Amino acid sequence: MVSETMGRLKRGVVLLAVMQILAAPGAYAANGLRGVNFVEDGQALYGSMAAAQSFGRVRDLGADTAALIPFLWQPAPDSPDLVMGSAVPPDRLRAGIRQAHAAGLKVVLKPHIWIPGHWAGQVAMMGEADWTAWFARYRALLATLASLAEEEKVDMLAIGTELEGTSRRPEWQAVIADVRARYHGPLTYIAHGRQEMAKVPFWPRLDYAGVSLYPPLGPSADTDDMAKAIEAEAKAVAAAVAATGKPGLIGELGLRSAVGAQAKPWESAEERPAAPDPRLQARVLALWSGALDRAGLGNVLLWRWISDPQAGGPSDTDFTIQNKTAEGVAYAWFLHGGRPGQTRP
Repeated sequence: MVSETMGRLKRGVVLLAVMQILAAPGAYAANGLRGVNFVEDGQALYGSMAAAQSFGRVRDLGADTAALIPFLWQPAPDSPDLVMGSAVPPDRLRAGIRQAHAAGLKVVLKPHIWIPGHWAGQVAMMGEADWTAWFARYRALLATLASLAEEEKVDMLAIGTELEGTSRRPEWQAVIADVRARYHGPLTYIAHGRQEMAKVPFWPRLDYAGVSLYPPLGPSADTDDMAKAIEAEAKAVAAAVAATGKPGLIGELGLRSAVGAQAKPWESAEERPAAPDPRLQARVLALWSGALDRAGLGNVLLWRWISDPQAGGPSDTDFTIQNKTAEGVAYAWFLHGGRPGQTRP
């Protein structure tokens, strides 16, 4: 009896989220980018049958895009010793790109820098010699990824993600020129929020203005309070995108399925243990879907989806939307034009 009641409640929450999304006016562009950031898991490496199944489930959501993430690595924020990470080597990255394309998905190649105990936005060198060395290494690594992207016919390449401490440096002009010589598809950069977006000087050299969205939504999980915060942020981001003169791309958007996640949506499970709250995650994503639609921001990549098709679930407190109420929200959001009640089983 308890499990039956919980099942009805879960279906009710999904249906409510779907109704909120379908009530939003307007429609996304037919050639838009709607999908997920797709992260490789050790239980389902790119090229495996499990990863292929997971790509297929993304397609079945109504998504058209998967962002694949190669990791670069450096030991500290002020270290110029930047190298290609070993987590996703080039051969497996190729396999993932091919699997995504085989599933009918567009691919955005979106490199991240991994620094133990730090965030990529903290990259900042101590002097000009170190800046020269860091950019020489970054330029070489990005050239390798650009050549791979060209060979595999990747649909878009991000030249960086949330590198707020570097984005005003003049070296980016040479980085972009080098990438353009190797890769002939559209380029973007994923700024850390609209604050960094307003400071990036090289938008004219790119094709899309990208941004990650993890703004604080307030201490309360009250739906009306969160809706006001999200609506205001969506309008502000739309203005920031318009100022670049480029079409916008929400390169990351999400929050954990955990109690209190709305206060600091960027916060990881490692940073703050919390009880699961999949309904909060679903409500917030439903609110974002309507607000971004009204603001004219239709290109969205949710954070995140895991290559292991069994990832997530109602007891998980991390960002993935898999096997949670939020998966039904994404289904309605990406289709955006289905009928009420057209939820994922």
